[in-house]
Amino acid sequence: MATTRCASSLRRNSPTFRDGYFCAPLFALMRLRHLFAPLLFLLSLSVLAQRYSVSGYVTDSATGEALIGASVFIEEIGKGVGTNNYGYYSATLPQGEYTLVVKYIGYADLRRKVDLTADRKVNLKLRTTVQVMQAVEVKSDRTKSDLESTDMGRMDVDVTKLQTLPALLGEVDILKTIQYLPGVQSNGEGNSGFYVRGGGPDQNLILLDEATVYNASHLFGFFSVFNADAVKDIELIKGGMPAYYGGRTSSVLAITMKDGNDQEFHGEGGIGLISSRLTLEGPIVKERSSFIVSARRTYVDVLAKPFINPESTFAGSGYYFYDINAKANYRLSDKDRFFLSGYFGRDVFDLNGNQPGSPKFKIPWGNATVSGRWNHVFGPKLFLNTTAIISDYKFSFAGGQDQFGFKLSSGIRDYGLKVDFNLYPNIRHNVRYGFQYTYHIYTPSTVAVNSGDVPFNIDTPSKLNAHEAAVYVQDDFDITDRLRLNAGLRFSWFAHVGPFHEYITDAAGNTTGTRDYGSGDIIAQYSGIEPRVALRYSLDKKNSLKASVNRNMQYVHLASFSSIGLPTDTWIPSGKNVKPQEAVQYALGWFRDLKERKYEGSIEVYYKDMANQIEYAEGASPQDGGNANYDFALVFGKGWSYGAELFLKRRLGKLTGWVGYTWSKTERKFPDVDNGEPFPSRWDRRNDISVVAGYELNDRWTFGGTFVYSTGQAATLPVQRYFIEGRLVSRFTQRNGFRMAAYHRMDLAATLKNKPTKQVTDPTTGEVSTVQRKYRSSWTFSIYNIYNRKNPYFYYFDASGNTGTVGLTIQAKQVSLFSILPSVTWNFEF
Repeated sequence: MATTRCASSLRRNSPTFRDGYFCAPLFALMRLRHLFAPLLFLLSLSVLAQRYSVSGYVTDSATGEALIGASVFIEEIGKGVGTNNYGYYSATLPQGEYTLVVKYIGYADLRRKVDLTADRKVNLKLRTTVQVMQAVEVKSDRTKSDLESTDMGRMDVDVTKLQTLPALLGEVDILKTIQYLPGVQSNGEGNSGFYVRGGGPDQNLILLDEATVYNASHLFGFFSVFNADAVKDIELIKGGMPAYYGGRTSSVLAITMKDGNDQEFHGEGGIGLISSRLTLEGPIVKERSSFIVSARRTYVDVLAKPFINPESTFAGSGYYFYDINAKANYRLSDKDRFFLSGYFGRDVFDLNGNQPGSPKFKIPWGNATVSGRWNHVFGPKLFLNTTAIISDYKFSFAGGQDQFGFKLSSGIRDYGLKVDFNLYPNIRHNVRYGFQYTYHIYTPSTVAVNSGDVPFNIDTPSKLNAHEAAVYVQDDFDITDRLRLNAGLRFSWFAHVGPFHEYITDAAGNTTGTRDYGSGDIIAQYSGIEPRVALRYSLDKKNSLKASVNRNMQYVHLASFSSIGLPTDTWIPSGKNVKPQEAVQYALGWFRDLKERKYEGSIEVYYKDMANQIEYAEGASPQDGGNANYDFALVFGKGWSYGAELFLKRRLGKLTGWVGYTWSKTERKFPDVDNGEPFPSRWDRRNDISVVAGYELNDRWTFGGTFVYSTGQAATLPVQRYFIEGRLVSRFTQRNGFRMAAYHRMDLAATLKNKPTKQVTDPTTGEVSTVQRKYRSSWTFSIYNIYNRKNPYFYYFDASGNTGTVGLTIQAKQVSLFSILPSVTWNFEF
């Protein structure tokens, strides 16, 4: 065995042999050199072949922004590496001279000669280049084809091009853009909520600079909380989830904020029909530290106020939302960098009657996140990122009339720590490992009631506390030039802990007593192993096959009373009766490049099995919960989803865009629903089609268009109504047994930019020269729902005639939100 290890180490050129330490079996071979001279010659070459690393950062030369996913290609060996989320790369190679070719979409290629006789640090700065760019570039990898990576169901969206797409009321929306991708479905008319491969909204892990965002929408779901001006990178993973992500069973949406320009002061913004935004960025210390601050606010309340009669019942009512993004970074040394970023956003809805006895309501809700990150380079092969996180979501509904008042509130707060390592042992391997910890504090639906100054004694649920932790390791490596494997393993643990006041119930659900848990007492705990495997096999230079298998566990749940995302939805932990969600997903795909990568196409099929799904029981309502445990109104079951996704993208030329089609089926099975029979999920859509196109006419005019079609949403509606002893009784369909009308819509947009250059006359010589403008602006004209489709938002039933008589007529009616909506937005930058 010792001989085997020695030979293996020689083949790998380990540091032990490079430094001249030889094991006993090698000396034995040397004594027999007359028999093994040829072998000894080859072994000596292996020992003498020194290996060194070239590493550094790839950044934008004008702003200092790190370029995520840039390709650093080593021309002599025909292989390359990519930069990580902080722009860092590393490649370990035999001693020699090499040519590094650095590529990133929108930037000129950079070639750099490197004489690798020792470990070298080479920072690479790329310059933007003028080229025909697509209106919105959706990339599975920024420089290399889908054929080369093991990624399945992974997409990146170029944020800088979002403004050329048509948008509802001119509001550029990141979440609405990803809804155009296959396998991602909209939550409904104008809604920014999204569902991935049959999963629910709580099964999407949404991260902003690594902090979890629990409610990603403004205005009851019509706009997302992400201001595109402050965002640098968007990564969506809907299959083949890497081991370093966890805690959700469907997808990951990782959003990275800009670092800020470390070269010069810069600003941009826009004024639209319902909101305005402004972003400022610049150096704190040039080429060492920078900042960015971005703010946005709606002003419908301000604009509408002059037109509301001050004598009207609700003259004091209004609605607005705002959000602020801020980030600063500082390079402490060549090996250490620090980042501090934060987000704060709120929606505020007021309903204030100015008449005596009129009801008054105030409904604020929103998110706040803080992320502090420290990067450290231990050596050219080892990169560390440590992140400390605070995430907070709160919802409140306070109201009253005369002397009576009440308040309903819920929320969740996280304190987290992540430690992630990137190890680059050689050109074929990219290893990631680390650990993650989060302390959760849940506030379930809590009710407070008062009459004047006298509060009612309502025993509402306790706050819930939980620990969540995970360790992981993953290796992405080339087995051969055709076969690449990404193998990862994640171990996760969760514990619901005290203090906690538990209600003890009998079989009928009646409370028979209570039990108190002390601080830190474990009430329930769970753990599990989550393997992640993805494989890519290259058939030739234009075709590859991929397969992946994931197992994911999720310890937090979203209990929702509606098919649309509302702030009343409540986050709750796994506990004694609420088991963690589990999902196993299998996927297989074929990927092909067409016409020298002018087109890219893919077909993916998947099957997902889901366990321990939750729903509210029939008849439950948000204000329930007094004298009961937080999980008293929940029912539990399982689900499954399977489907096929087709994607064809045109990458280059004046006309760019993509076509996506998804066929899928998603079902649930709950013992307490429909007698245990399977029923369609709320997120079941049989057919989903999206078409996105952009056309760049010249350097001033750009046109964009989108078309979507999807099978109608599943809903539960009454199919018969009749009278029993004078009471109107309804008989409903099977759970989600009714299909709304199909949804389809077309939007168009046109963007006009001002001229990028201007003529300047020298006052002394009279010479006329052309210079770049310091101030740029553009107008975006958009039409939402251009053919005025009346898409259903919900149905209700209208009764006419006298109750209890033969003449009573009940008619179902459809409510549609948006007809044709034109908008205009002025964007500027300086």
